[in-house]
Amino acid sequence: MPALAVVGALIVGVSWYLDPDVGPGRYGASATENGHPSAGVEAADAPLGTPIDVPAHGGTHAFSSTQLESGRPVAYDPCRPIHYVVRPDNAPWGGDALLRESFDRVTSITGLQFVLDGPTDEQPSRDRASFQPDRYGDRWAPVLITWETAQENTELIRNAGLAGSASVGLPGEPRVYVTGTVVLDAADFEQMLAMPNGWELARSVVLHEVGHLAGLDHVNDPTQLMYPESGMARDYATGDLTGLAQLGQGQCVPGL
Repeated sequence: MPALAVVGALIVGVSWYLDPDVGPGRYGASATENGHPSAGVEAADAPLGTPIDVPAHGGTHAFSSTQLESGRPVAYDPCRPIHYVVRPDNAPWGGDALLRESFDRVTSITGLQFVLDGPTDEQPSRDRASFQPDRYGDRWAPVLITWETAQENTELIRNAGLAGSASVGLPGEPRVYVTGTVVLDAADFEQMLAMPNGWELARSVVLHEVGHLAGLDHVNDPTQLMYPESGMARDYATGDLTGLAQLGQGQCVPGL
């Protein structure tokens, strides 16, 4: 899992925090500890989409994890769809549309193909297994999206969301993300969505979290959406776009 972000909304004296600093593995167990699916499930011969061109002047961006040898970012395999499921418990009105818009936005930038499989009754867990054949069949577990309460997850007392991905690798091959988790604070989103222009704010929080899921880390630049606190950005800025475009250029690893 990548490090996560903090976003404060300077509205009505309330601060929303996207996510604290969470290290690898905190929400997803190593796939090798839980077995693995048959190699090449849903793997195509070429990337399923095309990322945007990297902005000419780049911008401030950072990656949650990089390859030890090449220094390139760890990313999802672009030759496979990235499935996700949503636990509907506590979902605010409009939550499905927020998720759909955010994943569509990231797809348009990275070329990565996110596919909604529908609802799930899987409960969130800090030790979530990356391979759950009894529940999801012979494939990597889909990304799990949950709308949680502070009673379920005490980290949401001061944070509106948490997100990250789990990576695996074969000898001699780059590591790739195979699944992940996005946790969103149901009460915070209900409050945001009830405010004037609240949709734009709520969407920016989800975009920030999906940026973490894709592999972006925080940056120390308040003009970027991946800045730890809410600032000027309500959509991905130049640095964010630069990082996401690179995350869409990961290597296909059909052996996983």
